[in-house]
Amino acid sequence: MDDVADSPELHVSVRFFAAAQAAAGVDESLVTLPAGATVACVVSELSCRSDELAQVLRRCSYLCDGVAVRDLEMKLHSGQTVDVLPPFAGG
Repeated sequence: MDDVADSPELHVSVRFFAAAQAAAGVDESLVTLPAGATVACVVSELSCRSDELAQVLRRCSYLCDGVAVRDLEMKLHSGQTVDVLPPFAGG
């Protein structure tokens, strides 16, 4: 029996970059969510932390384990990493 697979919750590491890091006040955070949670659930949980962070998250894109997230309803698994990437300006 795999206790991790049977767990009623999952733990996802979230890494913040640039403006998202400034709004979050940290560069990384561990988020605990119910089993079956999605990337959208992570965004919702993080948005509750502050109005400033919620505003930044609306403009961000996301990576999950280094792969661009195209569908925020993508289900997550414990141990995954979600990167929060605000829009970048470049020259």
